[in-house]
Amino acid sequence: MKKIKEQIQEIIQLETRAWNEKDAETLVSIFHPDMVWPWPKDEYSHHPLDWVFPFGKYNRKRWKDNWQEFFNNRELIHNHRRILKIAVSEQGDGAFAVVEIDTLWRDKNGDEYHWKGIVSKGYTKTNEGWKLIMHTGVLKY
Repeated sequence: MKKIKEQIQEIIQLETRAWNEKDAETLVSIFHPDMVWPWPKDEYSHHPLDWVFPFGKYNRKRWKDNWQEFFNNRELIHNHRRILKIAVSEQGDGAFAVVEIDTLWRDKNGDEYHWKGIVSKGYTKTNEGWKLIMHTGVLKY
């Protein structure tokens, strides 16, 4: 299990580098083809009934273009991430991580997008290695 946890930690670190470098190609490379990403309407919307689903099921081109547009129009002020937990299924074929994030973006108009709170990330083992298959938006606890 320790080796799997290290592999999941490496994926989280790769994702962090993708955000830091505003690298949409690397970001989408970690996503499973069946990836989904529900978002709470705000960081206090703990009840899933309040969540939204803006991206739909993963579509490489659509998601990459969306993230690249986001990156092109914003400056990354800071991106602090701390892994709080990595759990692996008894069968060794699934895992999830809990990550505390504090990421601040600023657009060309000076508007800020502050992602601060905790996210859950679900991973599945594939023939190509571990892939991110589910992610929740940021919540404050």
